[in-house]
Amino acid sequence: MQNILAIGRKMKLNKQSFRKEESLKSNKVIEMLFSKGNSFLVHPFKVNWLLSDTKGKYPARILLSVSKKNFRKAVERNHIKRLCREAFRKNKHLLYDYLNERAISCNFSLVYIGRKQEDYSVVEKKIIASLKRLISEIELIADHNNPTS
Repeated sequence: MQNILAIGRKMKLNKQSFRKEESLKSNKVIEMLFSKGNSFLVHPFKVNWLLSDTKGKYPARILLSVSKKNFRKAVERNHIKRLCREAFRKNKHLLYDYLNERAISCNFSLVYIGRKQEDYSVVEKKIIASLKRLISEIELIADHNNPTS
């Protein structure tokens, strides 16, 4: 019976999951991300990113944040974070495929800086736009550091 459960758990690892290991939690890494990382704005998200040296199971780790200044109630902040997590979970393959092809890893943050709650469809479109912009930013840095290719 345990073998069947173990097989079931292994099969559950699919492309559209969001694991605990994909979240960025290290204070040292977060501090470095905001101090030395690059950033850009795709309203209502501010994206900070930094290429990482550590190779893990997942090519990218994400930090989601919603400003307490703009959303006083924790219920509202948690709702927005839930929408962002879901949109990232469904569309992370865009970034993961790119990073896996080039064997690089990245830490990044999505900070929701908008002043009003958006619908899921808007949040998803903006997260897709943010991921595509992140890919192009990484491409620029990679080309700048590697002029032979």
